Amino acid sequence: MKAIISGGGSGGHIFPAIAIANAIKARWDDANILFIGAEGRMEMEKVPAAGYEIKALPIAGLQRRLTLKNLAVPFKMMRSQCLVRRIIKNFDPDIVVGVGGYASAPTLKTAARMGYKTILQEQNSFPGLTNKMLSKKAQKICVAYDGLEKYFPKDKIVFTGNPVRKDIEYISASREEGCRHFGLDPNKKVVLSVGGSLGAKSINQMIMNHLVYFREKDVQLLWQTGKWMYEDAANATKKSGVDEWVKVHPFISRMDLAYAAADVVISRAGAIAISELCLVGKPSILIPSPNVAEDHQTKNAMALVGKGAAMMVRDDICNETGIATMDELLSSTDKQHKMHEAITKLGMHNAADVIVDEIEKIVAKHE
Repeated sequence: MKAIISGGGSGGHIFPAIAIANAIKARWDDANILFIGAEGRMEMEKVPAAGYEIKALPIAGLQRRLTLKNLAVPFKMMRSQCLVRRIIKNFDPDIVVGVGGYASAPTLKTAARMGYKTILQEQNSFPGLTNKMLSKKAQKICVAYDGLEKYFPKDKIVFTGNPVRKDIEYISASREEGCRHFGLDPNKKVVLSVGGSLGAKSINQMIMNHLVYFREKDVQLLWQTGKWMYEDAANATKKSGVDEWVKVHPFISRMDLAYAAADVVISRAGAIAISELCLVGKPSILIPSPNVAEDHQTKNAMALVGKGAAMMVRDDICNETGIATMDELLSSTDKQHKMHEAITKLGMHNAADVIVDEIEKIVAKHE
C-alpha cells in the first residue's frame, strides 16, 4: 500500500491526517506513506514528529485584505502543481487522500488529472469551495455531518465521522491524574480554554480581561494560548496575582489529560475540536472564529447547539458575555449533566478505521 496524504495548516487538518496514516499503517505493516504540505506551515513540524516523511509545496492562500502578497498566489499555485506532479509520478501511490488546507488543492487536482484515485475527508458541516471542486473527481467523500448531499454527489458520500487522536478517543486517565499533571487541585472546578492549535486572540483577550474572576470564584483555568500570545498571557496572569488558579501553556501536547481534568471547556468550533468534545463528552462553550471561509465554524457550533449539546457565544461579543456564560454553566450541575448526555450521543468512534475501509475498497476495485 502506497498512500499520499495532503493538507494541513492547523491542527484541525494535521491531526486527522496523522490518524488516517496511523490507521493505514495498522492495516498494512509495510505501507509506504508520504505527506504533502505547505512550506512554513504547522504540518512541516508535526508530521515528521509523528514519524512520517513530508514534502513541501510553495503554496499560499489569498489574504482577505488587499496586499501585494496576493499577486504571488497564482504563480505559487502553478509552481506547486509542477512540483506535485513530479512528486506523484515518482512516488506512484495507490491512493491520494485530501484532508483540507492549502496543499490539498494542487495535490488532489493534479493526482486526479494524472489518473490516480483520490478520496476526500470533509471535516465541516459546510464544505469550502476547494472540496466542492475536488469532489467531482474524487472516488469517495468521507463526512462527519448529515445533509452534505446538498454540496457533494450523494453516491460518493460516506458518513465516517472525523478522525481524532487515539489517546483522546479513548481517554484512560482519571480526573485526578489530569489535575496532577497540570498542577491543579482536583477538589476545585477546572475550566479548559483552547483556541485551536494556533491560538485565538479574542478568547485569550476575553480571559486576560477577566482573570480576577478565577481567584474570586475559586475556579481553576487550564489555558492554551497559542505561542503568539503566550508571553502576554503569562505576564497578565502574574500581574493579576492569579498564578495559583491559572495555568498558562502555549500548546498542550497531552490533551487527553487536559480533557480528563476539565469540568467545562471553552473552545473554537473547528470540526476536529467539536469531534473531540463529542468523544470526551465535555460541556462546552463554543466561540466560532469569524476568520474562516463561509463562516463554517458557526454552522458547526449550531449543529450542536440545536441538539442541546453545547452553548455558543459570538466572537464579537465574547468579551462582554463569555465569562458570564461560563459562570452560568459552571453554576449548574444539571445543565452540565444534560449537555454531557447530549454531546456524548454525537461522538463517532473509529472514524480513521472506517476511512481506511473505504480506501481499501477503492484500491481493491482498481487493482
